[in-house]
Amino acid sequence: MSGQRSFFARLSRYYLLFTGGFAAFLLALAVLEQEGMPRAWIGYLFMLVTITLYATIGVISRTSNVTEYYVAGRRVPAMFNGMATAADWISAASFISLAGGLYLNGFDGLAFIMGWTGGYCLVALLIAPYLRKFGQYTIPDFLAARYGSGADGRGASVRVVAVAATIIVSFTYVVAQIYAVGLIASRFTGVDFSVGIFLGLASILVCSFLGGMRAITWTQVAQYIIILVAFLIPAMWLSVKHADNPVPQIAYGKVLPQLSAREHVLETDPKENEVRAIFRQRAQSYQARIDGLPGSWEQGRLAAQRQLDSLRQRNTSLFDIRNAERYLIAYPKSPDEARVLWQAAQAQNQKRAEPIIPHAQPFPAADRAQSDIKRNNFLALVFCMMLGTAALPHILMRSYTTPSVHETRVSVFWTLFFILLIYLTIPALAVLVKYDIYSALVGTQYANLPTWVSYWANVDKLSPLISIVDVNRDGIVQLAEISIDADVLVLATPEIAGLPYVISGLVAAGGLAAALSTADGLLLAISNALSHDIYYKVVDPSASTQKRVTISKLLLLAVAFIAAYAASQKPADILSLVGVAFSLAASTLFPPLVLGVFWQRTNYQGALAGMFTGFGVCLYYMLHTSTMLGGNASGQWFHIAPISAGIFGVPAGLAAAVLVSWLTPAPGRRSTGLVEHIRAPE
Repeated sequence: MSGQRSFFARLSRYYLLFTGGFAAFLLALAVLEQEGMPRAWIGYLFMLVTITLYATIGVISRTSNVTEYYVAGRRVPAMFNGMATAADWISAASFISLAGGLYLNGFDGLAFIMGWTGGYCLVALLIAPYLRKFGQYTIPDFLAARYGSGADGRGASVRVVAVAATIIVSFTYVVAQIYAVGLIASRFTGVDFSVGIFLGLASILVCSFLGGMRAITWTQVAQYIIILVAFLIPAMWLSVKHADNPVPQIAYGKVLPQLSAREHVLETDPKENEVRAIFRQRAQSYQARIDGLPGSWEQGRLAAQRQLDSLRQRNTSLFDIRNAERYLIAYPKSPDEARVLWQAAQAQNQKRAEPIIPHAQPFPAADRAQSDIKRNNFLALVFCMMLGTAALPHILMRSYTTPSVHETRVSVFWTLFFILLIYLTIPALAVLVKYDIYSALVGTQYANLPTWVSYWANVDKLSPLISIVDVNRDGIVQLAEISIDADVLVLATPEIAGLPYVISGLVAAGGLAAALSTADGLLLAISNALSHDIYYKVVDPSASTQKRVTISKLLLLAVAFIAAYAASQKPADILSLVGVAFSLAASTLFPPLVLGVFWQRTNYQGALAGMFTGFGVCLYYMLHTSTMLGGNASGQWFHIAPISAGIFGVPAGLAAAVLVSWLTPAPGRRSTGLVEHIRAPE
């Protein structure tokens, strides 16, 4: 016990020194900015220094010891494990996208905060302490031991299926993190988006590749400190600016009525209604083209070709000819492709034609039926985020790293505390930024647009993150003319609020820390599942400890590059990718995990049936109803959005597991004895 206290005191000193050093670095950069240091250099310094810090911790913590590599030696104190888990949890979706989602969707965006926070309560009550009592390395380890029964291969079958689920869930999630890394790196270093992804990948690998869970844990504690400082400073600045109160969680209660009043003014503004009418006409035009397929596609293609020929014959300027050529090249190659593109354009214009969504109004809609649909989707999303949280492999792995079951329970308390410091600030930040844009940017003349608009518009020229176009050509910015991607709002907040550029660099460093910390944990979960659960437990049980760690490092490297390539293709926005991962985790892993702890009658056949059924139902619903995946929204069940497919997958998985377990022989004494052991008081 005295050794543990000494270790805790030593860690506390190290991280206090780290915090002081980072504060001094921040102050020095602020002074240098005042002295005229170029912004680009500030961005480079933030990226370079923070990544160097993480790399240094990773190098110092390098190890080839199996227990250190997989579970950090099971000696991480509860408070520091809570900080590391919070950093693991506060991903790019939380740091970068969540406030943007609340900005765009108002009350409906709270579903993510409620679901993710509630999910940690489920982790503390239902799963984490029992996994620590089990005391192995991975989630497939637990499922294989719980549902296996000796030498008949059943444990291996469950292990392989659990590994497949871990890889699918974690890979989907890690793609979102690497996408965010590319977004930040491209904005603050000026490199191309795809190049930024692979630069960020090097940062991820330095930590996870060398020291596994040991290096990741101590890096994540440092990353949480940066995340907290980076998120709170802009929020506190804005709360002082708009409410004369430095506590954003209290200040935004004063700003919210002012925002509602501003929304009412804009809703009745004739110019706003004029812009929305133009978008409505565009949506109707696209709908007419869709209804006229395939003839409308052929007519459009011929018209584009004739326009290009006409410009060439008249010797028009090269600029106009090039624009006509680009239009023809980008024109859909077939009626089917035209339908997909035009449906997306129609939906986008229709959405921008809709009236302002009141930020504080729950489930706003034109009629009661639509409001009920929004409410049902809100509750379904909360359900999926909660159960998905309780089944995420990279989060549950952290329950193995503490010295005891008691420390695991205390660690979950600290995790919730550190998460809430951020999560209680996110709704406040969304309101404060929204009020700033509604009152300062709306009504500005286009000739006087702030410079941050052009900065962010040029980060990704093919799919601009911010777009402000004078639709009605009156020279004044209307709210309906502003299009802001949810993934960019927090990163742009310091510039929107008029803060020094050094704070922009700080926020970028915080976003980078959030993305890197989660990506490290996810990549380790994937590589450990492949090296420990497949290679060591199934392929080569006689492998040496050195060989197991080496295989894990090589697999981590391979998975990281595949994920980086997938992220460079920009498959979807960050929140959508994360939502898919949570629904799949809830549907596939939650039923066998919770039944494995609390119902002794669950057997091998039931576990497999639950995993296959939950995954199958969830995936089918996503493919069947998501327009991004080739589905059609008209196929939705009870009007539930595809991101909440887990609302069908989880009950299906639980029902299949229970039914098949009842219809097949009871598990052996070995399985029931394991349940009794992990549930016995410590």
